[in-house]
Amino acid sequence: MAQGALLSPDARADVLRRVASAAAGAHAPLSVPRGYRRHGALQPEERGELFCRRAGEYRADVRRVHAREVAAACAEICAASGVRRLVVPQGLPTAWRPSGVELVVDEGLSAHELDATDGALTGCTLAIAETGTIILTAGPAEGRRAISLVPDLHVCVVSEGQIVELVPEAFTALADRGLARRPITLISGPSATSDIELSRVEGVHGPRNLFVLVLREVS
Repeated sequence: MAQGALLSPDARADVLRRVASAAAGAHAPLSVPRGYRRHGALQPEERGELFCRRAGEYRADVRRVHAREVAAACAEICAASGVRRLVVPQGLPTAWRPSGVELVVDEGLSAHELDATDGALTGCTLAIAETGTIILTAGPAEGRRAISLVPDLHVCVVSEGQIVELVPEAFTALADRGLARRPITLISGPSATSDIELSRVEGVHGPRNLFVLVLREVS
């Protein structure tokens, strides 16, 4: 048979016969063990500390602030990063909105219009301490997924009360709140990928710069 030619009918039948014979004697598929942890044991303060540490390991710039300091902290980040136009979702709390920058409220901005902004400021739905992951579900303070993906900088506000310890806890909480069927975005550090030579490239699929403001719930 010439190289690259299709199998003859007899050869094809022989291959299929061998596959069927091998499959007939195969063992039943092994069951997947699911004895992983579903409930964490850390206290709220410990969860907050773990989240900050893990998010920082993913190259996010994490800062712990009080609620009254959000706007000032965001203004400081924008000034240091050269951000002049900041896109915000319609439901972002007024107290979080910084001065000194042009705030662009998303009311259906096109991808081109979003790309013309310098950064985005959003809240979140939940965060996972063990993985340093932020979860967005397109809530009022989060807006559309595109807000957190198109601009080159993302400032995300996370309350200590939104931090759970484990991944299963996060998805259970989403289901309990009726959010499991909403568009869910998981963010673990700035956008990053690697080519075949393992050269790290940031900003390909999302913002190159991620700032996380973790709200302290104690005075």
